[in-house]
Amino acid sequence: MAVGRFLAGIGALLWRPADTTYLLLRRAETRDYGAGNWECVTGRLDQGEGFEQALRREVREEVGVAVHVEFIVGTSHFYRGEPVPANELVGLVYCCSVDDPTAITVSAEHAEARWVTAEAAYTLLAGDEPSRRWLRAVIERAEVLRRLLPAEVRRYHRENGFETN
Repeated sequence: MAVGRFLAGIGALLWRPADTTYLLLRRAETRDYGAGNWECVTGRLDQGEGFEQALRREVREEVGVAVHVEFIVGTSHFYRGEPVPANELVGLVYCCSVDDPTAITVSAEHAEARWVTAEAAYTLLAGDEPSRRWLRAVIERAEVLRRLLPAEVRRYHRENGFETN
């Protein structure tokens, strides 16, 4: 297989520790891809940008707040549309918290925002549509990692991030 070029992206699953809920966003009907689908904050890296820099920029652009990175949920690989090289995207998905969840303001990219429990998210995201399956899996994985990761590890991540450069 040939060496290729990929789009790089981030996902930011925002978590509210006070009541263990997650922020889900419904994409505006005017979006060119995935209109009306539920998602977490997502976005692509700009040229020359690191993953965490893109994460912070995208969260600020989409919901207007700064985040604390709690842990990496996992990696992601998909095609944004037809499965052709120009649409191939690889990314990192982070679980993040915010200081003031009431300060969230939804950008024009989204039509709705909801803080929901994991159980409510599983119901909302029922079905076999790929974006629903993806977000459901992200939340399931975040739930497990949040329970298993020691508080000291999450505190280290909040203070030091993940990037080594």
